[in-house]
Amino acid sequence: MPKAIRFEGVSKRFGETIVLDDFDFEVECGEKIAILGPSGSGKSTLLRILMTLEDIDEGTVYLEGEPLWRKHAGHDTLGSKSSDLRRLRGKVGMVFQQFNLFPHMTALQNVAAAPCHVLGQSSDQATKLAKSLLEKVGLADKLHSHPARLSGGQQQRVAIARAMALRPKVMLFDEPTSALDPELVEEVLDVMKALAHETDLTMIVVTHQFGVARAIADRVCFMERGRLVEEGDPAAFFQSPKNDRTRAFLRSVSLA
Repeated sequence: MPKAIRFEGVSKRFGETIVLDDFDFEVECGEKIAILGPSGSGKSTLLRILMTLEDIDEGTVYLEGEPLWRKHAGHDTLGSKSSDLRRLRGKVGMVFQQFNLFPHMTALQNVAAAPCHVLGQSSDQATKLAKSLLEKVGLADKLHSHPARLSGGQQQRVAIARAMALRPKVMLFDEPTSALDPELVEEVLDVMKALAHETDLTMIVVTHQFGVARAIADRVCFMERGRLVEEGDPAAFFQSPKNDRTRAFLRSVSLA
């Protein structure tokens, strides 16, 4: 069975800055990964490559065994023709740090829009799906509320429901709780825990919050300077990290 995600020798630069450096990385189908690391370590770029929001300079990225990106010696940027690329993109959903909801739409309309326009569902089908997903994230009483009437935690839960509406195989979370007031983090974390423990979704969560990593991850990874420095199960990773740089990072974040 192919890996859900595989990076082989991937490099990415922004000008003179190396963001991913001959990067190798694998994720099993259904695995839940948390990625930690300092700013500029390549964490968010990894997610943006999987969303095809960024290309690569070298290497190959596979999604469920199919090439999403392939570039060697400066040739052949995309691994798939456009029709295949759209199909592969449809397997990946992403929740950003900022909620990016349409302010003129209600919560129900925000979630129903994607299955209507992307999956070609009828309005009735999309509305039924949106209601079901909003109920799952605890917002059955907020269907007709606009984003301005919702708390940050509620808006992020709408954003999670919206990403789920496209029925992805892989869910990416880029600092999903960092824009929230501390008292609102738990409500979003509860939804993410439910996704982690009750679905077979493959999940990658980029976060600086250790509680999120402990609650969700099967494996925690630490990145720095575009490389994977250390990885392990949450208990071992947080209690007895092997790498000096990992220990220093964990200590600095704990003291912040």
